Amino acid sequence: MVSAAPPPEKRAIPPANDGFLVCGLGSLGQNCVANLKSFGVPVHAINNVPPDQWEMPQLRDLIDHLEIGDCRSAAVLEQAGIRQCRAVLLVTQDERVNLEAALTARVLNPRVRLVMRSDKQNLNELMGQQLQDFVAFEPTQLAAPAFALGAFGEELIGYFSLDGHRFQVVKQRLESGQPWCDRRQIHELDNSRRRVLCHTAAEPDPEAVAESPSTLFYTWLPDTLLRAGDEVVMVDCNTELRALYSDVPVRPGAWKGIGQAIARLRDWPTLKQSLLSLWQTGAEQQLRRVAIICGVTVVALCLVGTLLFDSNAAADISTFQAFLYTFITLFGGYGDVFEALEDFNHPRLVQAFGVLLTVAGAAFVGVLYALLTEKLLTLRFEFRERRPPVPEKDHVVVIWLGRVGRQVLAMLQELEQPVVGIAPQAPDADVLPKIPLLTGDVTAALAKANLTTAKSVIAVSEDEIQNLEMGLLAHRLNPHCRAIIRTYDQQFTDRVAQIFPFAQVLCSSALSAEAFAGAAFGEHVIGLFRLYDQTVLVTQYELETGDSLTGRLLSEVAYGYGVVPLWHQHQGQPGKIMPSEDARLQPGDRLVVLATIGGLRRIEQCHLAPQDWHVHLEKTFTANALFDGAAEVARVAGYPLGAAREFMAQLPGLLPVPLYRHQALRLVRLLIRAQVKARAIAPQVTGSPLTDRPTSESTESHSSPLG
Repeated sequence: MVSAAPPPEKRAIPPANDGFLVCGLGSLGQNCVANLKSFGVPVHAINNVPPDQWEMPQLRDLIDHLEIGDCRSAAVLEQAGIRQCRAVLLVTQDERVNLEAALTARVLNPRVRLVMRSDKQNLNELMGQQLQDFVAFEPTQLAAPAFALGAFGEELIGYFSLDGHRFQVVKQRLESGQPWCDRRQIHELDNSRRRVLCHTAAEPDPEAVAESPSTLFYTWLPDTLLRAGDEVVMVDCNTELRALYSDVPVRPGAWKGIGQAIARLRDWPTLKQSLLSLWQTGAEQQLRRVAIICGVTVVALCLVGTLLFDSNAAADISTFQAFLYTFITLFGGYGDVFEALEDFNHPRLVQAFGVLLTVAGAAFVGVLYALLTEKLLTLRFEFRERRPPVPEKDHVVVIWLGRVGRQVLAMLQELEQPVVGIAPQAPDADVLPKIPLLTGDVTAALAKANLTTAKSVIAVSEDEIQNLEMGLLAHRLNPHCRAIIRTYDQQFTDRVAQIFPFAQVLCSSALSAEAFAGAAFGEHVIGLFRLYDQTVLVTQYELETGDSLTGRLLSEVAYGYGVVPLWHQHQGQPGKIMPSEDARLQPGDRLVVLATIGGLRRIEQCHLAPQDWHVHLEKTFTANALFDGAAEVARVAGYPLGAAREFMAQLPGLLPVPLYRHQALRLVRLLIRAQVKARAIAPQVTGSPLTDRPTSESTESHSSPLG
């Protein structure tokens, strides 16, 4: 049960200049507090009223100091400890309040870092250019990729762009007969465009589990042989997307369309349903109903008039002449036939009917002008191609075209996934012109969206109850359809996920909060995706002199902090995709990694896992192996080249440089390739407080010479 918060208890503010201030304790703000506290730092908060509900139990107790008041007030910010804070997260739902509070905070503490919630892209860029240590995010922009990727299920997990390069994170379950099965070891999948992120064996072997500071990355042994049934998660760069979808439907040709129309005319139930659908239009299309009534009336008057004139003519006239009398009278020519009607039988009756035809014709012409005007005005704002038809099968249905919905549709279109959007009102003509859209009643539109053959349904409206309703309705109509539901409350998210396991329920605030928390420490979060129920952040570092990463090998950063380097760029040089582990970081470098919030925390706290593996070199088999082996030792272990050559000249011996397990196994593989006999030595004392998995008992690497 969610309980109202009692009046906040004032606490003493720590004097250390390492606190963080969160302004706004809505769903996003509370999730930011929880993520910041995972770093073990003091967190202060400001809210205009005591929060009436808490996202997580005992979250209130995690806040070191809670101030009730207007965060734009300098006095309130002073009482909340703005001068002792390292960063301020301004995450209220009012962007004006966030901006005013940000400016006030910078005046009170010029060194404070500002992390602001805002969807004004131009303003965010201009503010970032004028203010140092300023970053702004729109939560929906951060969360939208997670909803789009949820439509692919486990086929496509992550997708993002970096300096013009497209990266995708894919999960693949190996099947017997594939080239990798029973032939390749895990490390052989890595190349200049691909990295293995996770490996789950079909038959788990405790001996094949590696110790890692991360519960996601590097928990496998690189020399493990791939078997059928194994599950591998990889990140690829600039690769062609796999065929995750069927062919996009094309508009049928003219003759085929005529044939289909004739077939529909012969099918009375279908024709009846089409007529009812045509009649049951929305209020904005009532002119169509009037046009239908007028058209039916004109046809009826033409038939009645033709029979009346034919039966009352004084002389014998043809049926065609009787029709001409009716047509001319109906469309304004009553004066031309008035005298001729004097010679008809019952002339007054015929003339009175002519007046009726004239009035009806004038009304019909007025309606015709109205229809033409409406069409011309519509075309005035629709200088574009007609939207494509709704896909027949294996498509994604996106319900609601707000900011998140439009971003989801745009991303799915970029991924070449057939989609259809549903909205209660038609958007502007220039909004996603290449995507089929259905407007009107959402429930009725679902029937037209071929939901029974759809691949996924993404409900991203502003009402989480409506999203749940649409997800349940989609599951009822198509039990094999994936339902992705957007929510705003973490407790509601957890309950829905437990009761309806078929649905993928994503809380926008929880997804975005980790990016806000990471940005508070100075990291630049480029994007995020979900992997095994954890949020993975695509994070960029700009290295400076004195940073904890400066001077380290990439292998130390990867295995010591449990992150995956994707991009490394020396200052003034082109960047490298999937950089070598042997590169050493320097001031001015740009580094992009995949990391969980735990990985960012370890980097922030300089909590490096210990290097406790060693490599024992026994002998060389050739004269060149002495020099080649020394070069490999210097490159992989970061050992001075001269010292490495002296060590190689005194074999056998234990390399006096401790390494990480993956690093040691890689060095052994390279030494074996260089004709040097070597093996990896496990640590004598197992267990480390930095890790969450047991240390393997294996003491020797059985490496493949393929490297």
